[in-house]
Amino acid sequence: MDRPAPLPLVVLISGRGSNLQSLMDARARGELPVDIRAVISNRADAAGLERARAAGIETAVLTAEGHPSREAYDRDLMALVDRYQPGLVVLAGFMRILSPAFVAHYRGRLLNIHPALLPAFRGLHTHERALAAGVAEHGASVHFVTEELDGGPVIVQARVPVKPGDTPERLAARVLRQEHRIYPLAVRWFAEGRLRWEDGRVLLDGRPLSRPVDATEAA
Repeated sequence: MDRPAPLPLVVLISGRGSNLQSLMDARARGELPVDIRAVISNRADAAGLERARAAGIETAVLTAEGHPSREAYDRDLMALVDRYQPGLVVLAGFMRILSPAFVAHYRGRLLNIHPALLPAFRGLHTHERALAAGVAEHGASVHFVTEELDGGPVIVQARVPVKPGDTPERLAARVLRQEHRIYPLAVRWFAEGRLRWEDGRVLLDGRPLSRPVDATEAA
């Protein structure tokens, strides 16, 4: 049986692109059936752009300069993304709040990764907030994107223990290792046709997910 064509993918970044790298590495190992058609950033100095160029992936930059509103920016961003005809759009550290029109345009094919165990610690500074709250566990979540910030249905999570004497930097490093595991996993499920969001339900292998998949590594 012939393998299905790789899923066309567009990745949006703002910074160093470490999750982008995890996707590129998984693709290079033959574990991720995707065609990364473009990496787009809102920052011309994003280090992830160099990662993409080094891998031979087309890049583009669209800054907020000259756009009078978030909605105007997102209209231009949609036009840019759609040039590449993606089957899935992946947010990998894209540090902009997306407009409802953008989210609606890609509904069901827009993924994000968040460095916390959603619904806990939505938004920024998750590691500092987790330590301040005294939680025993922290982690990362992959979710479909909705109009609600970090509020879309969660697909998969990985937990890490919060250790005595942890700093935000140490905790962030352990969480990031899990991000690099679970983001390619979720993207692979989508690319293989196993993961869908339909009629308000997340389906994995045709069955509704009653709770996120726990991909925590065994100790």
